Amino acid sequence: MKKLVTAIMVVAFALSSAGIVMAQKLTCTVDAVEGDTVTMTCKGADKLKAGDEVQVRGKKKGAVEGC
Repeated sequence: MKKLVTAIMVVAFALSSAGIVMAQKLTCTVDAVEGDTVTMTCKGADKLKAGDEVQVRGKKKGAVEGC
């Protein structure tokens, strides 16, 4: 019984981390924004296809230091 539970946990971990391994990073520049539509130019965009789900993050701004 312990071997079965261990095997199931190993398979679940492998499947959950498979999506992380396949993730890519692209460097993009925003060209235009019209309402909810954003047009970007990305290096390496030929690896994407229509319907792919992407996550977009803005560039982090540096800390503002004061007196």
